[in-house]
Amino acid sequence: MDLKFSVSARIARPVAEVFEAVVNPAELSQYFTTGGAKGRIETGATVSWDFHDFPGAFPVWVIEVEPERKIVLQWAANEGAAEGGDPVADAGYKTTVTMTFEPLDHERTLVQISETGWRETDTGLKASYGNCQGWMQMLCALKAYKEYGINLRQGMFK
Repeated sequence: MDLKFSVSARIARPVAEVFEAVVNPAELSQYFTTGGAKGRIETGATVSWDFHDFPGAFPVWVIEVEPERKIVLQWAANEGAAEGGDPVADAGYKTTVTMTFEPLDHERTLVQISETGWRETDTGLKASYGNCQGWMQMLCALKAYKEYGINLRQGMFK
């Protein structure tokens, strides 16, 4: 079993605007990283993301960026806590996130996010489901933010 998933959404904004909302830490912090983001997503960079539901900033390694087309990231796999352990413990390996941005016309963008690389264990499977949920929530929040100026995650976790 290859643990992976893909989610997608159509955002009613031009691809340049949608892409910038992901790579720009000031914008990402407005709708997704509830604890803030530091560092612009650029090839070779290591940025920092923080979430109120997973407190404590953590590194995100930027593997590849094709402006307005693709972002490839890696981050520490999170398989959850062992009995009484750290609830966001690093599992000792990384997963890979690939985001693609496809212009559908002059005013709409298809964003697809896939993640791969979990170990084929019960905890890996559970972690992949959690991340799938998180990325779909990110796409919903991105859509609400870019189309309506609403932060769906505000107050959701804290």
